Amino acid sequence: MRPVRSEHEDPIVADHIQASDLHPSARNELKTLDAEVQERVARHLAMVALLMDEDPELAHQHAISASRRAGRIPVTRETLALTAYRTGDFALAIRELRTYRRLSGRDTNIAIMVDSERGLGRPERAIETGLEVDRSKLDTRDRVHLAIAMSGARLDLGQTQQALFELEIPELNPNKAFEWSPELFGAYGAVLEDLGRNDEAAKWFERADRAAAALEDHFGGLDELEVIEIREHDYLAEDELAEGAQAEAEQAEEDQAKDGAQAEDKEDKEE
Repeated sequence: MRPVRSEHEDPIVADHIQASDLHPSARNELKTLDAEVQERVARHLAMVALLMDEDPELAHQHAISASRRAGRIPVTRETLALTAYRTGDFALAIRELRTYRRLSGRDTNIAIMVDSERGLGRPERAIETGLEVDRSKLDTRDRVHLAIAMSGARLDLGQTQQALFELEIPELNPNKAFEWSPELFGAYGAVLEDLGRNDEAAKWFERADRAAAALEDHFGGLDELEVIEIREHDYLAEDELAEGAQAEAEQAEEDQAKDGAQAEDKEDKEE
């Protein structure tokens, strides 16, 4: 575990980065700070958002700078935890997220805590951590990510069937695509594959690909979407499609026969 208060040199904040670049909800948490400190912390946090994907190590340095100046502000501890997780410092991620939960009262990022325990080679502790929370009180996104993380912990313990059960949640709906659907569908397919149910696994992998493609087509990127409906027939097996087509044909024949009978009755009455 790396101590946050070890010697640290602030990384350079780009001149064009302003406090206003930080998300409004995060800026709101910083209002209890002195104006000068508030601005410096906000700019460091904005740099984290800018660098998280392309340079997580540098983003982590900015997160440390923010946390050192505003350690009692939940968003700074959360940000430090997330950058620690991205850089593989799982012990620090767990510690900071527990602090964040104590300060904010929120169980957001519980999935990252579970996954960090896995990263430390403690799958039993990971499952215990996941069971600490009331899943019914989690946001849908957090609940789905927790299910995926818990499934991974079960796999670590060789509990493959239980890993599958962890993923069988209401959100495992092949006819709707949310931002987390491709990951959920893919995880489900992977566990099915581990169980030797390869045909079913292939269908779920295909559903994951189609969901990702549909989301990309509709929203131009997974970060911008909320939810879209996926046409049900996109995910029906060929035999199911055949059955549906046959049923439609039979219904059409039945309707045609009924219309013919009504026409004959009409002619008889006219005569």
